[in-house]
Amino acid sequence: MEGEIPAGDAERVALAAGGSERAFRALYRAYVRPVYWLAHGLVGNPADAEEVTQETFLVAWRKLPGFDLAGESLLPWLATICRFQSANRVRRQRRDREHTAAPADESLPATVDVEQQVIDERLAEAILKEVAGLGELDRAIFRLCATEGYAYQAAADELGVAHGVVRNRLSRIRTRLRTVVKEST
Repeated sequence: MEGEIPAGDAERVALAAGGSERAFRALYRAYVRPVYWLAHGLVGNPADAEEVTQETFLVAWRKLPGFDLAGESLLPWLATICRFQSANRVRRQRRDREHTAAPADESLPATVDVEQQVIDERLAEAILKEVAGLGELDRAIFRLCATEGYAYQAAADELGVAHGVVRNRLSRIRTRLRTVVKEST
C-alpha cells in the first residue's frame, strides 16, 4: 500500500529523519511507554515523567536528521536521551528549590552562634582538604555527583568511564568524608 509506514525501526528512522511526521509518530507510539517508565523511575513522579518523556521525543525529533541507527532498535538511543533529560530536570528542580528557599532564609532572625560557626568552618575546611587530596578522577566524580547532582550514569558518560567506576569511587569518597566529619565533631 502506498504511503504505508514500514514496521522496522531502521526504515522508520530513515523516513522520520527525512521529515516524515507519520514515521516519527509510529516511533513515538512504539516507544512512548518504555521511555515514560524509565523517566518515572528516574524522576519519581508522573507529572515530571510526562514532561521528561515529551522532552526526550522532542530532542530525538531534532537530532534524527543526523542520526545513524546502529542496531535494530531505537530504544537504547531514546533511553540515553531520557536519562540526560531526567538528570537535567532533577538538577533544575534542585536549583529552583535552592533559589526559592533563599528569601525565606533571609526572614529568619539574625542570631549568631559563634561556636557553631567555628565548628562549621573547621568541618568545611577539613572536608575541602580531604577532597583536594583526592585524585583527579575522584575529584571530578565528587564534583559531578555530590555538587552538581549528576546520576551515576550521567557522570560516567561525562567522564568517559563505566557506571560501576563512578558508583564504587563515590562510595569510597563518601566513606572517607564520613570519617572526616566524625573526627571533626
